[in-house]
Amino acid sequence: MLVKKWYIYHQLENIFTMKYLTVPKAIAAWNAIQPLSDRDRERLSRKFTVDFNFNSNHIEGNTLTYGQTELLLLFGKVVGEAQMKDLEEMKASNVGLKMMQEQAGIKDMPLTQSFIRQLHKTLLREDYTVYSELPGGQQTSYVIHASRYKTRPNSVITRYGDRFEYAAPEETAALMADLVDWYNEAETKGKLSPVELAALFHYRYIRIHPFEDGNGRIARLIVNYILARHDYPMIVVRCRGKKDYLEALHQADLGVGSTPSVGAHAELDKIRPFLRYFTAQVAEEIYNDVRFLTEPDENVWWYDGQRVEFRTPNYAKILRIMQSQPSVTIDSLREQLGINKSAVQRLLSSLKEKGYIEARDNEGGWRVLITPSL
Repeated sequence: MLVKKWYIYHQLENIFTMKYLTVPKAIAAWNAIQPLSDRDRERLSRKFTVDFNFNSNHIEGNTLTYGQTELLLLFGKVVGEAQMKDLEEMKASNVGLKMMQEQAGIKDMPLTQSFIRQLHKTLLREDYTVYSELPGGQQTSYVIHASRYKTRPNSVITRYGDRFEYAAPEETAALMADLVDWYNEAETKGKLSPVELAALFHYRYIRIHPFEDGNGRIARLIVNYILARHDYPMIVVRCRGKKDYLEALHQADLGVGSTPSVGAHAELDKIRPFLRYFTAQVAEEIYNDVRFLTEPDENVWWYDGQRVEFRTPNYAKILRIMQSQPSVTIDSLREQLGINKSAVQRLLSSLKEKGYIEARDNEGGWRVLITPSL
């Protein structure tokens, strides 16, 4: 298997080293490694589960760390301090992800408003009340409804200080009907690529903002629903790129205009800034999936979608020891690595600081939160 991966990796090197990566080039590389082995499919699924849920919720303010997210979703464990709301939100997000994947696999079933509302119900779980204070000190509250379209206007203050209005409650149902009908018709016609379909759906949906909460998370789920339906790998919009994500949407808004109903029917040529951003994201995410599955280098690891190449081999060695011996002691690490205790402690300190490992509070030993390429 290792020899095969070396061969595949070197066959694809011309794509990896190209200055301008495109979606067709990334898809060509992806198709070249099909079919995936059961092991590789499982590795990619576990990595995507953590990356997607962590980032999509972190963008919206969830406070769980990457390590907490991994332990919660893959092992059902809660470690460290965490708000119950954030834990429940993350678990619900993963249920929504699985629901979306199952629905995307039913190719002969069109997208429906009912499914979108079902997803929303899954993410929010139940209605809840938001309490706030008005400028004069008066207390106010309102209810956030799970699965129901908004009953009150919503808007956002951009980073430039402007208030940007979304569709009014009274026009939301009709605009959502238009959006879903357009998508099903456009998918059938096949004139738009899966990436164009996903980008345009995302933009139009965000301009409607049909729910009182959870719109961004729903948009990112539906984007992957569209990609998966067309046998594209699913992608992660990374929290570290949130500024670029929002700026691309803002630049598209400037071209489309501020009228919500116009935004909800925007054409592809009007949202070029967001399409460019989104296309680059898709290409990069697929490119990284291919690298993750084919690059046979024991010093290359992956953490939240980023390739980490350890220049000092002892980092990779210590991580592999921890994976096979979670309860390993510092003295044992010193003996196995053949270095002194202070050098081991410096390695551990660096790995902990970057979030790649953490100590197991009650059990003793270590958890490895970074994923090997091999």
